[in-house]
Amino acid sequence: MRSPRRHPLLVPALLCALAVLAARPTGTSEAVDDGEDTHSAADAGINAQVLRLYEDAAVATQQYEAGRREAEVQRAQAVRFEALLDRERRGIAVLNEDLGRIARAQYRSGGGLPITAQMILADSPDELMRGQRAVWQADLAVNNAIDKSRRAEQRLAADEAKAEAAWQELDRHTGELAALKKDIEAKLDQARWQLQGQADASVTAGSCRGAVRLDQPKTGAMKTWVAPVESYALSAGFGSGGERWANRHTGQDFAVPIGTPVRAVGEGHVVKVSCGGPFGIEVVLQHAGGYYTQYAHLAAVTVDQGERVSPGQWVGQSGTTGNSTGPHLHFEVRVTPEMGSAVDPASWLSARGVSLG
Repeated sequence: MRSPRRHPLLVPALLCALAVLAARPTGTSEAVDDGEDTHSAADAGINAQVLRLYEDAAVATQQYEAGRREAEVQRAQAVRFEALLDRERRGIAVLNEDLGRIARAQYRSGGGLPITAQMILADSPDELMRGQRAVWQADLAVNNAIDKSRRAEQRLAADEAKAEAAWQELDRHTGELAALKKDIEAKLDQARWQLQGQADASVTAGSCRGAVRLDQPKTGAMKTWVAPVESYALSAGFGSGGERWANRHTGQDFAVPIGTPVRAVGEGHVVKVSCGGPFGIEVVLQHAGGYYTQYAHLAAVTVDQGERVSPGQWVGQSGTTGNSTGPHLHFEVRVTPEMGSAVDPASWLSARGVSLG
């Protein structure tokens, strides 16, 4: 028979077992982790979608420009048709004048008399024959003029149809290209702001989403130093004044749409990735010679802290996070990783063979 004094020991043993079981990961928590991975993958999808739509938009723009040049050729052809039509209309007017002149001449010369009347009124057979020849020649001239006028009118009608078809084809082709371009740009704009929404959420939470791994461009043949974005319009420059800055502007702004790939200007490594503060999402790189470059107001980053980068490698995508009044890249060159040590980025890049003109 078991001793009743051993039963109280079961309680602590059961509590320890329950504590161990509670500390182990459950199937529910693993599912949450998988959901977070799926969410991250979905987030990365919008970054890639923006880049793909940029490529589609570039192709559509090229097609649109090619179509526009083709439309100019068609327009010139249609104008030539119109000029031909004008000449033909003037020619028909001349033919009609000739017909009227021939008809008036016949009336004055009696060309309209019937043959019986001419035979009665003729003084001699020779006069009769001369009159007949004149009548036949007049009739031949009239018939030729009428045939020529009819052929001209038929050509005019055909050319008018060609001209109308040319204008209709021009309008159709131009409309199709414009609709294609507009559709892609609308999709791109929607994707851009979806990407920006994710970035704003990260900044609000003060937590970066982590590097988004995108298909990087080939950088092997690139120069040692490049501009931070490939295509841009310069906006606020270094040292410029304004209400948006406490003192003077500390960098060079590049006006680019949301999602534009931002490039490392030179070889270096990532010393900072931050998602809060006035610069929003930012990346800071360290380069040889004791210089640092900053890329701010991003919508996403494509590198991790400590990672080495090559000239032209994408380090992020532009956006309008932080204290930003619109989509652009804020680019700085510093002698320390932190703000307050900025130098003129345009001059700095120019000394390395990169002109921002």
